[in-house]
Amino acid sequence: MECTVSWTGAAGTRSGMGFVAETGSGHVIAMDGAPDAARPENGGQNLAPRPMETVLAGTGGCTAYDVVLILKRGRHDVRACSVKLTSERAAEDPKVFTKIHMHFTVTGKGVPASAVERAIALSHEKYCSASIMLGKTADISTSFELLEAA
Repeated sequence: MECTVSWTGAAGTRSGMGFVAETGSGHVIAMDGAPDAARPENGGQNLAPRPMETVLAGTGGCTAYDVVLILKRGRHDVRACSVKLTSERAAEDPKVFTKIHMHFTVTGKGVPASAVERAIALSHEKYCSASIMLGKTADISTSFELLEAA
């Protein structure tokens, strides 16, 4: 797996904190920093997610992928799945994630709660590389709600 991240600068001025990542699979992700009124040259323009937001989003994508796949492999009629991640970061550099909570909302027809609980546990403990990696610095907790599809 590879990725190339390039500084874009602000509209060709080579100031600002915008970056574009091109993944090995040929996709592009834009990232930017928050504006910094005290030191504008060090701030971004708020045009894209922060790099650490993309880490959190990637972790959510990784675990939601696992949960859906595990439920589908179990022949459960899953119709939708989302996960809301909330986090806390260390106050000092490096500002690693210290707490992450993942709340899953799964919609399906006749999907047992025990199957959702098992899928989340398998993702968290065995399959989701991103959450297992972040679990080295962050306390990760999970919860879920199960909605019956119409």
